[in-house]
Amino acid sequence: MILLFCGLSGAGKSTLAEKVKDKLAAENIFAEIIDADVYRRCLFKDLGYSMEDRFENIRRLGFIANKFSSHNIITIVSAINPYDTIRRELISAYKNVRVVHIDCDVDELIRRDTKGLYKRAMLPEGHPDKLSNLTGINDPFEAPQNPDVYVNTHALGEKECTNKICSFILNSIVKEKYLYNTYTHVS
Repeated sequence: MILLFCGLSGAGKSTLAEKVKDKLAAENIFAEIIDADVYRRCLFKDLGYSMEDRFENIRRLGFIANKFSSHNIITIVSAINPYDTIRRELISAYKNVRVVHIDCDVDELIRRDTKGLYKRAMLPEGHPDKLSNLTGINDPFEAPQNPDVYVNTHALGEKECTNKICSFILNSIVKEKYLYNTYTHVS
């Protein structure tokens, strides 16, 4: 299973990915996190933040995720992933891709501003430190219309969000095993 954690910067994608991975490990379920920030910094230095580069980033992350997933490792892709088109492309390209929308009110994200990005995005035009492509502020974010899981980190606590995502994963695993056993044991 591949889980596409998408949402604005600071919404809690990386934090929840780690919490979900830890909770799954306690259940003896292997999970791997593909954090877009880490991969951009280490492997994809050639990519910027244009729409085309964002699509290419998600394609590369999806390819890597599929490699883990094909070995029965729950794979969490933690990325802003702002465009519905590329999310749908991955759903079509790979088996068992699920969308998890990690949402948070923009006002709360501005208050949190964990990386200082919102402050930079709101600088006046022409300021040398202005960030002109922050998703949700001055770059688009297309919220998933029908995500498999929706959590709002402003409305729910970290534990509640983690439990909701893990419940979805565990229920999906049970359902898949049931369907597999049903189809493989038909006379």
